[in-house]
Amino acid sequence: MLERLHEHVISELNQSSRTDTIFVVVAVVFNLIALGINSAIASNDFPSTSEDIVLAAFIVMTVLVNTIAILGLYVGRMTRTKLLAGLVAMYQDNQIDKYYDQSLVLNYSRRYVLFGAIILVLALTALVVPLTLRVL
Repeated sequence: MLERLHEHVISELNQSSRTDTIFVVVAVVFNLIALGINSAIASNDFPSTSEDIVLAAFIVMTVLVNTIAILGLYVGRMTRTKLLAGLVAMYQDNQIDKYYDQSLVLNYSRRYVLFGAIILVLALTALVVPLTLRVL
């Protein structure tokens, strides 16, 4: 029974990693595309109303997509923390915890912070650059 539980926890950790990867990749790709489109629209010397609407729509979408990605990473972080805590407890109960370095749990948390920072920096760039081009 423990072996099946272990397999299930490992499977859940793998699924969580894949989901986190999707959130990060989608956010990064979206931010780069939004940066390009918004910058092209904002750099027009004689903007039309429709261009302003498209720019505003992309700004709203940038905020929404990045908020969802950050929340998704937060949920992934909490899920991974709970799964790893259960795994460590299982290892302790079976006296094999010495083979698992528990500092990895902290490293995983740090990695989530770094992923979130990357998304945040790209999101701010995708927002600030076009708005700067439009205003200045």
